[in-house]
Amino acid sequence: MSNDNRPNNEKLVHAYNQMMIRVSEALTKAEKATEPLLHKAINVAEEKAVELGEVTREEAVKIGEFLRRDLQDAGQYLAGDEAQELKDWLRFDIELIENRLLEMFLSVADRAKLDMLDFEEQLAEASQHRTGEITGPGTLVCMGCGEMLHFHSTGHIPPCPKCRDTYFIRAEKE
Repeated sequence: MSNDNRPNNEKLVHAYNQMMIRVSEALTKAEKATEPLLHKAINVAEEKAVELGEVTREEAVKIGEFLRRDLQDAGQYLAGDEAQELKDWLRFDIELIENRLLEMFLSVADRAKLDMLDFEEQLAEASQHRTGEITGPGTLVCMGCGEMLHFHSTGHIPPCPKCRDTYFIRAEKE
């Protein structure tokens, strides 16, 4: 059970960032893995968050799914044939992202591209984002009207400000 007194939204955003740190640390330390490295690192980060009482097991699993989805999106982008800048994928100036978060995100995303084949069957469903979920930096596009939502840091996905739809996809490369 969580012992954090912050409002639930802030608690979950904080937990997302803490789990991202743990995934980054686990990937740095890990030399061999019996299952895909990224999947294992996220599982370890989930367990640690529960063990430390930061979130419940259910919340940790949900945040782990959000991490997998966002890192998969980044890995897919980075694995593409075209050598475009990450800022094209984010669709805003990289300087707006906190340096530490960007470094962690880049570190994990780079490793994520190596594990992309392990996520292929989950791609279609995992790439869909819903209101209330947590996402990392980047741009989401409303599936209802095409409105773009820009995330400069980790945050909760709100309903579309234009049409109030609740389903989004990651913005594609131009």
